[in-house]
Amino acid sequence: MGSKVIFIVGPTASGKTKASIALAKKIDGEIISCDSMQIYKGIPVLSCAPTPKNCKAIPHHLIAELSPKKEYSAAIFSKKASSLIKKILSKNKTPIIVGGTGLYVKALIDGLFPSPEKDPLLRKKLELKAEKYTSLALYKELKKIDPIASQNIHPNDARRIIRALEIYYLTGIPMSIHKKNTKGIANTCNIQQTGLFMPREELYEKINKRVDIMFKDGLLDEVKRLLKLELSMTAALAIGIKEIRGYLNGEYTYKEAKELIKKHTRNYAKKQLTWFRRDKRIKWFSDGKSLSSYCRFGK
Repeated sequence: MGSKVIFIVGPTASGKTKASIALAKKIDGEIISCDSMQIYKGIPVLSCAPTPKNCKAIPHHLIAELSPKKEYSAAIFSKKASSLIKKILSKNKTPIIVGGTGLYVKALIDGLFPSPEKDPLLRKKLELKAEKYTSLALYKELKKIDPIASQNIHPNDARRIIRALEIYYLTGIPMSIHKKNTKGIANTCNIQQTGLFMPREELYEKINKRVDIMFKDGLLDEVKRLLKLELSMTAALAIGIKEIRGYLNGEYTYKEAKELIKKHTRNYAKKQLTWFRRDKRIKWFSDGKSLSSYCRFGK
């Protein structure tokens, strides 16, 4: 395989930033952020971006580079990150991909096949069929067309079943074949996937404390400024925007808005863990020191 590329993933507040900076200093690495929000300018508190001090100590990429008015996606990230990896490797340095946006990680490692645009009429037809006959009927249809794809989709997951059928009917090719022919950097690089975890109660406590610190660091004013812009659909999904907008509109009290942000961030962390736990290639660690030792020495 080619040169080593290290991934450090895990839920929000698990210590990825600290661990990645410590590792980068030891192995002469550069960090590429794999975070759907840290790419945006003007929201360092909301996105929990690395501090200017951290960015000065170790080269960071894909941090505060894009206007919140513009869309960001797994495809855009994958293209940018792939180019950066080549540049970092050309300097005989190690790329360290750090973040918790699971789809972006998967797109970079395994590739993202060029799926067709949604067809409103076909989508409506399939949705009506699901309503009339239940998603199980569509699942049976998918199982005949694409048995491989059906193995990775729950019979009750109507949204994913419909999308898989849609891809087949629009292209004539099963989704599993599209995926098989799609390649990411795993085909050319030596990928080392690591993750950080901690007991749920400890993680949730860290999240709660982080949100308190975010408010002290000016989260409210930052979101106020952000709400004056015409946000892209991606940027508008940042946890904290909806909750603070609700507070400003009188829907919640200040305390209620803060508690909602904590709750929604905890829920997000749970989803992140669920996503990453499905990838058996990830080696998990409970602390940055053990992770660093593994990345450096393979043990």
